[in-house]
Amino acid sequence: MIFGNGCWLQKEGYECFAPKEAYFVKKTENIVVICAPTSKINHRGDTLGGINLTVEITSPMPEIIRIRTSHHLGVLKKGPEFELDCTENQPLNVEEDQEKIKIKSGSLSLVVTKENWSMSYESNGRVITTSSGRDLAYMKTDWKGFAYDKGPDDAYMRQILSLSVGELVYGLGERFTAFVKNGQSTDIWNEDGGTSTYQSYKNIPFYITNKGYGVFVNNPGKVSFEIGTEQVSKVEFSVKGESLDYFFINGPSMKEVLKCYTNLTGKPALLPQWTYGLWLSTSFTTNYDEETVMSFIDGMAVGYVAARNGTCRLYKSRCL
Repeated sequence: MIFGNGCWLQKEGYECFAPKEAYFVKKTENIVVICAPTSKINHRGDTLGGINLTVEITSPMPEIIRIRTSHHLGVLKKGPEFELDCTENQPLNVEEDQEKIKIKSGSLSLVVTKENWSMSYESNGRVITTSSGRDLAYMKTDWKGFAYDKGPDDAYMRQILSLSVGELVYGLGERFTAFVKNGQSTDIWNEDGGTSTYQSYKNIPFYITNKGYGVFVNNPGKVSFEIGTEQVSKVEFSVKGESLDYFFINGPSMKEVLKCYTNLTGKPALLPQWTYGLWLSTSFTTNYDEETVMSFIDGMAVGYVAARNGTCRLYKSRCL
């Protein structure tokens, strides 16, 4: 979803609330919680109002950092939810000084600057993508300057991550558009739109880049991706409501990213042998009389015999 109007302006009726600083940090062995006000706190009076964001940082397993950003933490969870292997968080390696806080999981690090909010993801000390300024933000629609607390129906949470020169984005499930997703707007929402449109039957809110990292947005609802569209050098993902939850997955190779991703979300079981037989679709058949149905069965029988005899290449790979 595009919220902006060019480089500097927001669309009419939209207001952007982005973290200005890390006001205070709470650390335990397994979690870092940051209070991130969306306006500068210059004195105690500035703490009496305004929008604050809560950023929770954990790691379900090495090379994966989870970031949950919320406005209202008390919003009722209606489900459904993805089943993920993240019941126990790993101990975090945290370094903090006056300027920044660094959270490390394996060779992956997230560096958050305190004074002027920014987020930098590093692999073995090498920066792979960043988020700063108004990238991470709570977005409100129908803004009137005072009635910003109307509820989740007019609220969105978004994150924007930088793209490097020559960086290519792949993924997002079954798609019928170009394999490289740069320049595409994609909504994660299963629809029966055919096999030649921007719609898809199997959407997955996960993308991977040739720079050796991936991002999985933990939301089974509608997730909007702007991949080099609203800003040509950035990927934006947004969800409706008061919270955004995503996992940043390090490789450093694309193969290792997929391995970590499937460790988190689960690996498919081997299909039973009978599924490797003939595949037949009757999607566009309208008359299911006896003659029509028997013609399908007879045709399958002929194809199966031909495959067994090695005379039909079309069926051989599927029937043996």
